[in-house]
Amino acid sequence: MLFVVDASGSMAARTRMTAVSGAVLGLLRDAYQRRDKVGLVTFRARSAELALPPTSSVPTAQQRLSRLRTGGRTPLAGGLLKARAVLDAERRRDPRRRPLVVLLTDGRATVAARDGGDAVADSRRAAGLLAADGVHTVVVDCEAGHVRLGLAAPLAAAAGGELVTLDELTADSVGDLVRETRSARAA
Repeated sequence: MLFVVDASGSMAARTRMTAVSGAVLGLLRDAYQRRDKVGLVTFRARSAELALPPTSSVPTAQQRLSRLRTGGRTPLAGGLLKARAVLDAERRRDPRRRPLVVLLTDGRATVAARDGGDAVADSRRAAGLLAADGVHTVVVDCEAGHVRLGLAAPLAAAAGGELVTLDELTADSVGDLVRETRSARAA
């Protein structure tokens, strides 16, 4: 399970990070008994980073999650491409694992994957690559406010995944969402 989180300066980034940190820790506690791994990729400014390599270690997660930074522009395609690389490495280590990506974003992309590229088109292409790899993706639309652009829906469609709209993102709601998706996949 890999969380891919928009840590840019867009609305409520710190609130999202707090909710995701709590959800990751809760899922790690659950995963410990099932030997699942949970990881976190964040994207902000001009790049994406693997903030938490896939692990089942709760102490490691707590240490890494306490140091997350937010702010800046939105390299959405970079975040998705980083997630793909992380999942590819995990797949080589254990081909039996079935990856799940939980992408938390408002869908706004402001940094292209390559110079002169189109940030939105690059993001949708990167989401399509996850789908082509057989990665199940859940897009959590974090857009807030009265005026909504609906940019997360086309991203979910490109990923061949599910779109979930949450007006209030909390650690419990993210954890519940992931557990429901995992149960549906296992059935």
